[in-house]
Amino acid sequence: MNKTRLGICAAIGLLLLLSGCSTQSNNAYGPMGNLLLAEPEPVNTRSQMAIARYNHILTQAPLKDEERAELLFQRGMLYDSVGLSGLARYDFIQALQLKPDMAEAHNSIGIHYIQQMDFIMAYESFDSTLDINPDYDFAILNRGIALYYGGRAELALSDMNRFYEKDKHDPYRVLWSFIVEQNVDREKALANLAIHRKELDDENWATSIVDFYLGRVDETAVIADLVDDVKSQKQLNDRLCEAYFYLGKYHSDLGNKIKAANYFKLSLSTNVFEYVEYRFSRVELARLREKRKEDTIDSDSKSSELTQ
Repeated sequence: MNKTRLGICAAIGLLLLLSGCSTQSNNAYGPMGNLLLAEPEPVNTRSQMAIARYNHILTQAPLKDEERAELLFQRGMLYDSVGLSGLARYDFIQALQLKPDMAEAHNSIGIHYIQQMDFIMAYESFDSTLDINPDYDFAILNRGIALYYGGRAELALSDMNRFYEKDKHDPYRVLWSFIVEQNVDREKALANLAIHRKELDDENWATSIVDFYLGRVDETAVIADLVDDVKSQKQLNDRLCEAYFYLGKYHSDLGNKIKAANYFKLSLSTNVFEYVEYRFSRVELARLREKRKEDTIDSDSKSSELTQ
């Protein structure tokens, strides 16, 4: 048995130990005894070497604008994958200056605008992507997410439904459709979630997240499904990043702010920089902090009124 398999077995053992030593609770302050802690993903050596090669080519080789734009975009993607978001954003901007019709670069810079909560620029970026390539699936998703975070849930729902219709067997599409729709009509969203669940494969571990949202399983069951058939530490981290984000989103939408924040921090602890779940965990934490400030101001205002 190699070191990776040993590490996974140890992680599964830790999960079982934690599950056996604590009771499950879904309330805002309940124990999170189902936790499986990630070993943070190390920065990929191959990605670092690839960045070095791109640096050499971009500074030494004679390139046409279109070639330089493509190399800048590819280097930007690598920067994103190792967590160097500022450098990634700079490369995407440079690529678009050289090749304004690069749909992929518009989409990638749009995700950065969501992270900065610059939603107007995000809308424009995803609109540009879809103008260039109307079938760019993930630009539809990302524009929907931007509209959702920008407080335009009804418009976001149109994009999410369009994204869902392209693959009804994808649990992530089902989850995002529900997350957005519940901000428009929660009862209808739950009814649609139950309908959409019928199209999902029980063998896909992420289906258990949908079951959790429907109240059919608890958080411990989600984590147990997550570790089933895991074959590498990277695969485990990828799944933990996703699972903890969606568990955090569930609790955030129910107002369980402390538990939600803990889950988002756990998602960030995986260091799976390129996943949208990792990136939007930061957005969610920022939203929770902003809500806390608003609640404090409201509380102070009410206290002031009572003392007058």
